[in-house]
Amino acid sequence: MSRMDLRSRIKQGVFLLDGAMGTQLFARGVEPGACSDAVSLESPEIVLDIHQAYFAAGSDTVITNTFGANRYTLARHGHAERVAEICQTAAGLARQAAGEEKYVLGDIGPTGDFLAPLGMLKPDELREAFADQAKGLQAGGVDGFIIETMTALDEIEVAIEAVQSLDSGLPVFASMSFDKTAADYRTMMGVDVGSAIAKLVSLGVDAVGFNCGTATLEEYVALAGAYVEAAKATGKDVTVFAEPNAGKPELVDGEAVYTVTPEEFAAAQKEIFALGVNVLGGCCGTAPAYIEAVAKALR
Repeated sequence: MSRMDLRSRIKQGVFLLDGAMGTQLFARGVEPGACSDAVSLESPEIVLDIHQAYFAAGSDTVITNTFGANRYTLARHGHAERVAEICQTAAGLARQAAGEEKYVLGDIGPTGDFLAPLGMLKPDELREAFADQAKGLQAGGVDGFIIETMTALDEIEVAIEAVQSLDSGLPVFASMSFDKTAADYRTMMGVDVGSAIAKLVSLGVDAVGFNCGTATLEEYVALAGAYVEAAKATGKDVTVFAEPNAGKPELVDGEAVYTVTPEEFAAAQKEIFALGVNVLGGCCGTAPAYIEAVAKALR
């Protein structure tokens, strides 16, 4: 039996994304500050093991180890010319773990800079950079793309346009990172939930979501509710997805520590699911045990 098309699958019941990649790389000995994206080339067995662990935990898809695999971010580690190599290799590792039954999403994260006039980035050059990243991911065999942890509408718009320029026909997930303010939820660049979703939906993406941020589990549940309401307000059939962190980290001996248990995380995800969000995963601080707990809670 052939696998269901990804666009159709995310409309059919619970669809589980994976959890954190960086947390798992560090747990397997990768030094903080190292180029996480280059681990796919230097120690592919580590990345493959992480993907396999998430699938064993119940993930329906994994996200490639390419969050920072654009020319700007890679340049900070001396790897600017290795975009295609890193992206295709990373996608191939995820594809190997997924086999023919599961799915792979090609990860595209922010550059860490801003478009002019706030920063040095030029739209055409940035679009080309994201397109190069997407081409490598497509060559490696992804089933779709996930553009995540964005805080500026102009950057995520350019990223979406870049992926769509490939004319691959593959679905695009788009996610922004929100923090709780006194009045509502905003990205670091001041974007509110309604504005974010209205813009993303107008660009024709297949799913809109949130990930990362500095919220508590309770605040992530409320954020999910705001997302669902904003999606309904567009008048279109919009799939919403949620990738909260393992709660808000606490500072312990100078380090950020996530103290939320897998069971507590799963309970929050169950509340988010009840709001109408069926595509669920985790971001910072989460691990296969968290995805397993969500799978048990919802299946």
